[in-house]
Amino acid sequence: QVQLVESGGGSVQPGGSLRLSCVASGSIFSVNDMGWYRQAPGNERELVARITSGGSINYGDSVKGRFTISRDNAKNTVYLQMDSLKPEDTAVYYCNAVLSTTGWDVLVSWGQGTQVTVSS
Repeated sequence: QVQLVESGGGSVQPGGSLRLSCVASGSIFSVNDMGWYRQAPGNERELVARITSGGSINYGDSVKGRFTISRDNAKNTVYLQMDSLKPEDTAVYYCNAVLSTTGWDVLVSWGQGTQVTVSS
């Protein structure tokens, strides 16, 4: 069984910063892509940022230049540094990982979500 556990959400004023973390644990053979998605009320879930095991990165257009994704492969952990936060960044942020438990399977796993609220 594989679990993704997020931490670091909370409330912040516009212009502030938050850092999210997500740890993948359990019976893991390898972790490929890791990333963050978000979903605001009434909206579809959207990509925030993704990073491959080799370090290639993609960002959603709305966060480019403000958010930074990174990972620690040895700890199966992905981070999201969020700077210059705006009220429209308010959403539930979900961690996502594409991984293998045996070396032969491919599993897509999601975290439970962490709330980020940007408000004055």
